[in-house]
Amino acid sequence: MKRSNIIAIMSATVLMSSCGLYNKYERPDVNTSGLVRDVVSANDTLAVTDTTSFGNLPWRSVFTDTRLQSLIETGLEHNVDLLNAALNVKMVEAQLTVAKLAFVPSFTFTPQGTISSWDGNKATKVYSLPVNASWSVDLFGNLLNQKRSAQMALLATKDYQLVVKTNVIAGIANMYYTLMMLDRQLEIVTDMEGLTKDTWEKMKFLKENKIGYRSTSVQSAESNYYSVLAQKEDLKRQIREVENSMSLLIGQPAQTIARGKIDEQSLPAEFSTGVGLQLLANRPDVHYAEMTLAQCFYDVQTARSRFYPNITISGSGAFTNNSGGGIVNPGKWLLSAVGSLVQPIFQNGQIVAGLKVAKYKYEQAYNTWQNAILSAGSEVSNALVMYNSSDEKSRIEAKQIEVLRKNVEDTRDLMASSGSTYLEVITAQQALLNAELAKVADDFNKMQAVVSLYSALGGGRE
Repeated sequence: MKRSNIIAIMSATVLMSSCGLYNKYERPDVNTSGLVRDVVSANDTLAVTDTTSFGNLPWRSVFTDTRLQSLIETGLEHNVDLLNAALNVKMVEAQLTVAKLAFVPSFTFTPQGTISSWDGNKATKVYSLPVNASWSVDLFGNLLNQKRSAQMALLATKDYQLVVKTNVIAGIANMYYTLMMLDRQLEIVTDMEGLTKDTWEKMKFLKENKIGYRSTSVQSAESNYYSVLAQKEDLKRQIREVENSMSLLIGQPAQTIARGKIDEQSLPAEFSTGVGLQLLANRPDVHYAEMTLAQCFYDVQTARSRFYPNITISGSGAFTNNSGGGIVNPGKWLLSAVGSLVQPIFQNGQIVAGLKVAKYKYEQAYNTWQNAILSAGSEVSNALVMYNSSDEKSRIEAKQIEVLRKNVEDTRDLMASSGSTYLEVITAQQALLNAELAKVADDFNKMQAVVSLYSALGGGRE
């Protein structure tokens, strides 16, 4: 090989390596320390040493209610958003196949035949059976970076599929627990319905048989009874609406949802969040944002490669009886090959603008990825504080309910001896009802916090 050729090859190699057209994506530096706030520590930062994560548990290990498991399985099979997410994966896989096949020569087969006759003479038959081949030489990484970008797009699409799956599981679990909460509240209101009606009837009896009881006391008791009835109807409506929403989420016609009781549920009470870096791998939405960033990285590389020549090698082979100067029978082979190089010089600023746009998109993707990490930490923190707060409130409300029940009994007893007014009785009953409903709501919030934490830590795995 001549020295000049060696120098040319070495120069081209240095040029390609210096411009970084073949560089692979590497994760930018990110600080995940203090990403999750602790709900009790004085320094406000969760010091994590355990690398295990609650989000790594299979969803069946978290949601052990068999009815709920059946609903989740139905949802994973029939949910429309999840079905469409799976189709998106198939579409991107097809696009990746196209990107991979770009390295392979393309072939076309274009048979031709003509019959011609001049001034009534014998017809001349000419035929040609050509096969053309064309191959783009990826000397400057254009095709390679397009393929890598397509690979990142596929990973991102699969991550999005996991995001949808996690949301479906969490949504079904939340609605299931909501229905059980509403069922319990309906039981409480129904019990209070009987209690307020009994109070109303007692006040009517006292008004008719005792001096000092006015009609206003009976009216207030009757109004309190109707208020409880209105709450009962409102709860019935909410139950029906949640059932309809649940049916839609699992891809089924609106129907009654079979469920257990809220007091029978058993959910984990001890959680491990894992180290902050695990959020980058476990959370499909965070990983999706990073794969989008990687895709933009390769798009920048592709935009840079457009400044360099496009080299194409073409060849053709044809079996023909056309020799150019006369008829040749039988036919013979006609072979040809050509190489072409296209070097962009002036493209109306399109190549430069394309590179700038690709860089701006990369910066946007980087910002989105960083925000996804912060959002993940915030969601974990919110779920932890909701669980602890709801658990503490439920303990306090249990003591409050115990006191209020005694208060209702005492005021009803005193009412009969005129030692208590009707307002005290009604107020005590209303306070008891509100406290019981609030406790059920906080028990539900605690269960919802478990679902939120599982989702926030990237749960939803088989």
